[in-house]
Amino acid sequence: MVQLRDIFLALLLVGCTVSLEVQITPSQGEISLGESKFFMCEVVGVAKHIDWFGPSGDRIEPNRPDITVTRNDESSSTLTLYKAGTENAGTYKCVATNGDQQGESTVKVKIFQKITFTNAPSPQEFNEGDNANIICDVISSPPPTVLWKYKGAKIQMEKDVRFKVLSNNHLQIRGIKKTDEGSYTCEGRLMARGEIDLRVIKVVVNVLPTIRVWQSEVNATADVGQPAMLTCAVDGYPEPMVTWTRNEVVLEAGEKYSFNEDGSEMTIMEVAKLDEGEYTCIAKNKAGESDQELSLKVFVKPKITYIVNQSTSEMVEQVTLTCEASGDPTPTISWSYGERVFTEGEQSLDGNVVVRSDARVSSLTLKYVKYTDAGQYLCTARSAIGEDEQTADLEVRYAPKIHGSVAVYTWEGNAVNISCEVKAHPSDISIMWLRDGLQLPNSNTTNIKIFRTPSSSYLQITPDSENDFGSYNCTASNEMGTESKEFLLIQAEVPSAPTVSEVRPFSTTAQILFEEPESTGGVPVLKYRAEWKGQGRGNSGQKVFEAQTGSINEVTITGLKPESSYEVKLSAINGKGEGESSPAEFFKTEPVQGNPNPPKLEGVLQPKGNSLKVSWTKQDDGGSPILHYLVRYKPVQAPEWKPEIKTPSDSEFYILRELDWDTEYNVLVVAENQKGKSQPASMSFRTSTKPEAIPATQGCSSVTCTLVSLILSLITVLLLS
Repeated sequence: MVQLRDIFLALLLVGCTVSLEVQITPSQGEISLGESKFFMCEVVGVAKHIDWFGPSGDRIEPNRPDITVTRNDESSSTLTLYKAGTENAGTYKCVATNGDQQGESTVKVKIFQKITFTNAPSPQEFNEGDNANIICDVISSPPPTVLWKYKGAKIQMEKDVRFKVLSNNHLQIRGIKKTDEGSYTCEGRLMARGEIDLRVIKVVVNVLPTIRVWQSEVNATADVGQPAMLTCAVDGYPEPMVTWTRNEVVLEAGEKYSFNEDGSEMTIMEVAKLDEGEYTCIAKNKAGESDQELSLKVFVKPKITYIVNQSTSEMVEQVTLTCEASGDPTPTISWSYGERVFTEGEQSLDGNVVVRSDARVSSLTLKYVKYTDAGQYLCTARSAIGEDEQTADLEVRYAPKIHGSVAVYTWEGNAVNISCEVKAHPSDISIMWLRDGLQLPNSNTTNIKIFRTPSSSYLQITPDSENDFGSYNCTASNEMGTESKEFLLIQAEVPSAPTVSEVRPFSTTAQILFEEPESTGGVPVLKYRAEWKGQGRGNSGQKVFEAQTGSINEVTITGLKPESSYEVKLSAINGKGEGESSPAEFFKTEPVQGNPNPPKLEGVLQPKGNSLKVSWTKQDDGGSPILHYLVRYKPVQAPEWKPEIKTPSDSEFYILRELDWDTEYNVLVVAENQKGKSQPASMSFRTSTKPEAIPATQGCSSVTCTLVSLILSLITVLLLS
């Protein structure tokens, strides 16, 4: 700049005329599209005017919004291009004038596009299986070369034909997979300027929800307060949102429905029959939605919905009991009466009992009803998931039915009861006794009394003579009718003779086996008398034995002499007296054996429950008097016996006390004489379970105990025979 000025001054001194020198800085202009840039026009010397002209040749006016021209001083001016566009490209000229002096300079402005990403969003989302086009719009001038990378490595298109760069530089992935998800790099390069830029694009692959159902049909039972759960396992990306619908109505959480955190489990609270049907599980995310139907089958336990009591009279044509039941599955209905179970169809050979069922209704028909048909009939409705039962009472009204033993035996002077036991409905009955048409008792009878309960009458007679034996009539009546029955009072006889079937002699005893009398005389045999007689004086005797019910008919006579001949006879005794003796049976005792025979044992648990009375009956003493009895006992599981107990020779029992509760014991009893010991007689028993303590307040009050005593006394009188 200084050199030009010096040259110019030198020329003036020599009187030469020259044009103005103009220079534009920078001399070349390359502007990236959208950028701003200024150019300075400098004049050597003083210029009165400095003007700028655009590519079209027009003078650029100052203060335009996109291009401004500013006069800096007397020798320079600045041209500024703001946010240059392609229309600003071209040659710009700066012209300086000062009188007749003029100078100019030009600068060529080129507008170029640097690498610019106009549309490369991140993330970009696609649905699995779609043909994905990853968008990366990049421009430059000249157009750039675009490269694609996946996870930092260049994508080898030739190795995976699913990948392709489209003409618009977008990357296409055909049938994109979840494994294709990740970071992709879109890189633009411009070789002419060595320019490079890139964008990292996150690619997300959304997966359409899939639903797995482990149980497409769920069973539940209604009206038992239990919930039912429907479950659908859901997969997908992003995590699907699960909703449930029924009849296209979305189900919301509340008292009826509840859901787990991700909604895949729906619980239906307190299942009812109305909850049965189809439910839809819907899974939805960005990739779309899927649905799956689930079925809820609700079973209902059987329930009897209708059953009524019936009332009828004996021998009417028929009566029908009806039972209706609900349930799913449909229950089967059966009837029972006590231990008897009625099923479908005819129930008796005469056809008087018939059961008919139709769907949920069953009827039990009784034809020609008898009084014994009265009572509770149980209707049972049963299915695979449960049962229900209710009773129907059948009331049968009937005239009195008289029961009791027709023949009653006694003897003169012995009071006896004739029992007239009556069944009737209604139970408001009248009962009277008659003899020879006259009601009893009357003025002619002083030996007759009548005792009455609500359903029975007892005629107590103490015969004075033969005239008191014979027929007595009991007549009972209610509103349904009257019934009479004859009872016979018969003179009892003494029993016939028993039959001796076998004699088993020992040295000092003998067992007499016998058969009961053919005739008891009408009343029970109470005792048996054994009489025996041997050779010589003082070698005879007799003994009366109590009759034992349910045991072997045998008695044992004692005090016999060894090796002696005897005859024995038996007679039976009842309340009337003693009958004839059996024919004599002859036997001979055995020689002296030495040791006694084992006694016969019987054990009876005492009321307390942990004590036992061990009773024994003396058997043959072997010809030598019994000195004593030896008793031993122990729990079955114990290794050792308790200490031996010695009892006198005339003892017949021993009570074992303070035994362990609920324990099995063994007992041995041995008879001993001067010659030695018998073989042990043995028995086993178990003590009772220990009872709970009973508080004293549970005992009867004085009034209650007195009342019980009076009732027992009355029953004793009524049952006297």
